[in-house]
Amino acid sequence: MRISILLSLIFMGCASNSQPKPMGYLRLDYPAPNYLQTKERSTFFSFEFNSLAKMKQDNRFASRLIYPEMKATLYLNYVTINKNLDSLLNDAYKMPYKHISKAEAIPEKLFTNKQKKVYGTLFSIVGNAASQHQFFLTDSIKHFLVGSLYFYAKPNYDSIYPAAHYLEKDISHLMESLKWK
Repeated sequence: MRISILLSLIFMGCASNSQPKPMGYLRLDYPAPNYLQTKERSTFFSFEFNSLAKMKQDNRFASRLIYPEMKATLYLNYVTINKNLDSLLNDAYKMPYKHISKAEAIPEKLFTNKQKKVYGTLFSIVGNAASQHQFFLTDSIKHFLVGSLYFYAKPNYDSIYPAAHYLEKDISHLMESLKWK
């Protein structure tokens, strides 16, 4: 008797369920980037940025690339080096690690362009952190630029990953195309 009940429970558990399955997450496809050159707003640097973004100059030292479709903003802050490179580098390396409690990993990508005298690091924060990407660029003598990407949504890495991955390519292109003035 017990064996027949046990076998019937096993077979009922293996029966196919014909209920409709729940919808999955949207597949987000973004267009191929079309890069534009910054206007002569900044007296310190220029770069190429994705035409999906709106460039806002807050002042001579701060600007934003706003991605309205993705509800994201890349904040850019410029500092003139005045015998404080060590301090600026220390702060730039500390910033991503403020997200360590929510991060699963923080891989770094080094960037070097000796011809343009542009050196820096891109930090990708993997996990449910407030900022997904942060970077700095410098010529080690006069110029220092820091950037941070923020989404205007609760940080759910699985949900924002497609947009964060797309914007990582934009940030890499910004870093590669940057020229000091």
